[in-house]
Amino acid sequence: MTIWLHSEVGHNQDAKKEVKAFNSEDVFTTPKPERLLERILILATNPGDLVLDSFLGSGTTAAVAHKMGRRWIGIELGEHCHTHCIPRLRKVIDGEDPGGITKAVGWKGGGGFRYYRLGPSLIVKDEWGNPIINPEFNAAMLAEAMCKLEGFRYAPSEDIYWIHGKSTETDFIYVTTQFMSKQMLARLSDEVGSERSLLICCSAFRCDPSQFPNLTIKKIPKAVLQKCEWGHDDYSLEVKNLPAAPPTLEQEEPDDRPANSRRKSGKGKPRQASLFDMGGDQ
Repeated sequence: MTIWLHSEVGHNQDAKKEVKAFNSEDVFTTPKPERLLERILILATNPGDLVLDSFLGSGTTAAVAHKMGRRWIGIELGEHCHTHCIPRLRKVIDGEDPGGITKAVGWKGGGGFRYYRLGPSLIVKDEWGNPIINPEFNAAMLAEAMCKLEGFRYAPSEDIYWIHGKSTETDFIYVTTQFMSKQMLARLSDEVGSERSLLICCSAFRCDPSQFPNLTIKKIPKAVLQKCEWGHDDYSLEVKNLPAAPPTLEQEEPDDRPANSRRKSGKGKPRQASLFDMGGDQ
């Protein structure tokens, strides 16, 4: 057993003092001391590695990773992002955070970070439970989102209305909320020509797409749902469904199958690595 004493890795009171340095009004309920995160990152990472904290809280992990020369990604859906994380990391970058592991690692400030706000869901459900395009998305937002999902570079043309992006010099994407009739598709097919190809993402269409070999047609809600998780609110790991650890040679159960149906293996032949084997270049 490994015991980490509070004299080595800090305790909750240390952590609260560290949080008070940048937010004295809301100390945070359960902050972690920087020395504890330092110990974990020393064991699990090297300088330059990428550290992910998907529940950033008061920003301790990001602050420690930054001071230790690690890159980091922090995710926080609560207001902690604005009340704790951003003010804390700005002090770290400006060299105005003297607490925690600052002196121990000789941190003087530096670096930076980018802050991204999570956008609205592209697909929502209507009053009947059917997936539809979120009305919060305007035409440009919708086109850019579909370009990312389909692997195109968003590059709308000023001259050709049906070019919203491209993957190559001859492969383009067109995003529209219109219903695409056969006549509209026929006109687009003629304009695209035989030397180019076009992916059309629309709200609906009614025709046989095989009539237009230079066009690929997708319904937007369906295309999005096929690429994204939908309707999940629990991503916990079902441990009970993991395979059981293979028995050791001393624990192997007798095989009651007929002798001629058993796989033959000679002594000294390496057993195939399994999920539970540790180490090695697997």
